[in-house]
Order: sequence, then C-alpha cells, then structure tokens
Amino acid sequence: TAVGPQEGLKILEARGPFAVVMSDLQMPGMNGIQFLTHVREQAPDTVRILLTGNADLQASIDAINQGQIFRFLTKPCTPELLASALTAGLAQYRLITAERELLEQTLSGSIKVLCDILSLVNPEAFGRSSRIMRHAEAIAEHLHVTELWPLKTAAMLSQIGCVILPESVLKKVYCGVMLTEEESQLYNQHPFIAADLIARIPRMNRVAEIIRFQDKYYDGVGVLGGHRQGNDIPMEARILKVALDFDALESAGKTKTEAFDEFKRRKEWYDPTIVEALKAAFAGEIKHESRTVVVADLRSGMLLGEDLKSVQDVLLASKGQEVNESIIMRLQNFKDTVGVKEPFTVLIPMVSRDCARRPADPPKAA
Repeated sequence: TAVGPQEGLKILEARGPFAVVMSDLQMPGMNGIQFLTHVREQAPDTVRILLTGNADLQASIDAINQGQIFRFLTKPCTPELLASALTAGLAQYRLITAERELLEQTLSGSIKVLCDILSLVNPEAFGRSSRIMRHAEAIAEHLHVTELWPLKTAAMLSQIGCVILPESVLKKVYCGVMLTEEESQLYNQHPFIAADLIARIPRMNRVAEIIRFQDKYYDGVGVLGGHRQGNDIPMEARILKVALDFDALESAGKTKTEAFDEFKRRKEWYDPTIVEALKAAFAGEIKHESRTVVVADLRSGMLLGEDLKSVQDVLLASKGQEVNESIIMRLQNFKDTVGVKEPFTVLIPMVSRDCARRPADPPKAA
C-alpha cells in the first residue's frame, strides 16, 4: 500500500513490477487516471484497476482511453467485489505473461531451431542471422526497446527468402560484387517472399511486416509498393536495415570505421538515431579473445572468426556465426567423412563477473 500517487510510483520503481495495481480516482497532486497512466508506462503488463466514488461517464471514458483500465469499480465496494476484481486482475496478468512466454520462448525457440537447420543447408544466407541479431539487439538495448521478440525473430528470419536464390548470387551479394539487372530483381524479392511465408504463421503478422520493410530506405525509397518513409517505417525494420547493411559492409571487407563512413555517404538511407545507437553499442561491446582451435575444441557460445570450409572448399559455417550444438555436430561429421580445414580462429567473449546480471525478481501482487 502507498499513501498517495507519488509514493506509489516510488514503490513501483523500487519493488515492481506488480501483477495488479489498484488506485483511487481522487488523490492530491495527481488523479488516479494520471497515476495509472504512469504505471502503464513503467510496467506495461501490470493490470490496472480504478476505484472511485464519482462514476461519471467522462471519468470512465478517460480511465479506459488514457490509463487502459482493466476494471472500473465504484464506491462503496463490497469486500467480495473487491476480491473478485483482484482475482480477475491476477488471472489477466497470468494470461498476458503466458502470451509473452509463448511468443518469446515457444515460438521464438521453434523458429531458432528452424533457422539452425536452414543454416546447415545454406550457410551462406542463414549464417548471417546470428550476426544480424547481435547487431539488432545491441541497437535495441541502447534505444531502450522493451519488447525484443519481434525484432529478434525478424532478424533470425530476415534471410529466409534467400532460399530462392542461387548460391552464386548470394556470394556476390555478401562479397559486395555488382549484380546483373536480372540478379538484382531476383534478390530484391527475397524480403517479400519471406514476409508472405511468415505471415501465414499465427501471431507473426508484426514480424512479417518488419521483414517486408527491412530494405526500405529512411527517405522512402527501397521497397516496391507502399509509400512509407521516416518514422512511418516500423522501428524494428529501421533497426534491421542498419544491422543488415552494416553486416554487408563488414562482409565485403570494410572496417567498422569504413562502414560508418559509408553510412554517412548514404545518410538518406538510415534513421540517424539508429546509426548512433549502433556506434554506441560498439563503443561498449563485449571484448573477445581470439583463439586458434580445431573442431574438437569447439564449444557453444563461441563465435567463428572466419569462414569454415571443408577440404573441398565447401562453406560449412560463416564468419561471425555463433557456435551451437548443431553446428558442432555438423562439423564433427564433416571432419570424420570428407575433412574440415583446420585449425581456424574463434572468438570467445570475455565477460567479467561484475557484468553478470542478477535475475529479475518475480512479479508481486499489490
């Protein structure tokens, strides 16, 4: 409990998030609608209930529109009604968090497995996804993006439309070689093909929209159909555009400094806020130790410091790809059958103990 809205917000910041917050309407300094609006900004999943003795129509409308109130109770309120509202609020909170868990863990986990499998089939295209996702996550962290699963999922699936492309075209794209007109037309279709495929999956419309606009320039050029530009382009798509192009420039052999110089020359292409966020992310990025290893030394979490190829010069995994169990098994099988070029370079994150995060406290009812 808290006496007044200011104290309530302090408790929310210090001890939240809470599953349910109930507020009176008439309070000194800030009314209940304003207070619950602040609660929604600080903790979007928290279920909000308003209790008032002045149940006029305008107060009800404002409560719903501004504070997105779950229940609107009038005084005097019986203990049974109060308990029933709180129980319903807790059930609503569980429903909201279960939905997020489904999206963030079950659905995203299944998609990651799919991408891992596809990266084994076409490492040239899908080997990019882990690098792109790391860039996109770093940008989002500096922009204080709270809902990451659509962006992470879009990054993982951003190359799925490349299944239509010949391997020779992908090699030219990732090496910065000029495409023919026919190859360009084919390559420019891959975001639309991916978006159309992903839109068929339930609850993935938002991810499909991000992928559809992943090549859209900030000034409105870059995607056939649609006239969006600037901040009308989904924020996640603007982040993905920067991450994709930065990865493409690095893959073509440019240093980080050279890549950002190229961004300056293409300033109409990108949201400048997102470019600055990527610069800030690199300034504070985790340092890596470079180590020369063989296949038997690989462990999950390492990053490949170079392309891994078979002795026949077939690409098995791309530079920058995060090592996982499926990649290790694939490389072990190739080593036992046709052979893998060894040794090779990996990057190992150097994380101090001070950087380890304390697990978040579970939400509480209030």
